[in-house]
Amino acid sequence: MKKTRGLVYGIGYSNDGKYKKTKDYTNQNGHTIPTPSYRVWVEMLKRCYDTKYQLHKPTYKDCSVCEEWLNYQKFAQWYEENYYEVNDNEVMRLDKDILVKGNKIYSPQTCIFVPNNINVMFTNCKTVRGDLPIGVSYNKQGKKHYRARMNNWIIGNKREDYGTYFTPQEAFEVYKYHKEQLIKQVADKYKNQIPQQLYDALYNYQVEITD
Repeated sequence: MKKTRGLVYGIGYSNDGKYKKTKDYTNQNGHTIPTPSYRVWVEMLKRCYDTKYQLHKPTYKDCSVCEEWLNYQKFAQWYEENYYEVNDNEVMRLDKDILVKGNKIYSPQTCIFVPNNINVMFTNCKTVRGDLPIGVSYNKQGKKHYRARMNNWIIGNKREDYGTYFTPQEAFEVYKYHKEQLIKQVADKYKNQIPQQLYDALYNYQVEITD
């Protein structure tokens, strides 16, 4: 039965059960420390149901959490069964739209943990680039006004420039090719550390002009 008291962001709840919200010890200031699964759960709810947060991150405005995961105990069980880490203690992120592109619902069927270096490759920066396609910027110099460029994580996240073009569509096609190749390179780099499901999704990922 869903609790009506102590709701998190007005919707999430935690019935008594196996999974704890806080660790059994406090920090040096005497404050309780959330367990990793509870911290991730609260952050997920924040993205979907905190209107102040969405003012700064508008891409989460239409996102939601499935009914099952509104119960912390259910989410924590999935967390325990699916969480993993990669070499170098890289930060892991809960991702909702690599397995199912364009997905807006956090659920067991659509989510997977991914290394942060993979997660950041799919940031679309719509609020920065305006109406131009992803990977395209306006260039005032010369006759070709549209530049294709990309941050390449393989070489230290340095920006690579792929030239200028007459139309946004031409520039996007060049960006698309290089971005899809980069995603495959990164997938291969992590191949022995990530779930096969994630590896396959990365290899089949297609960049679209509407991204």
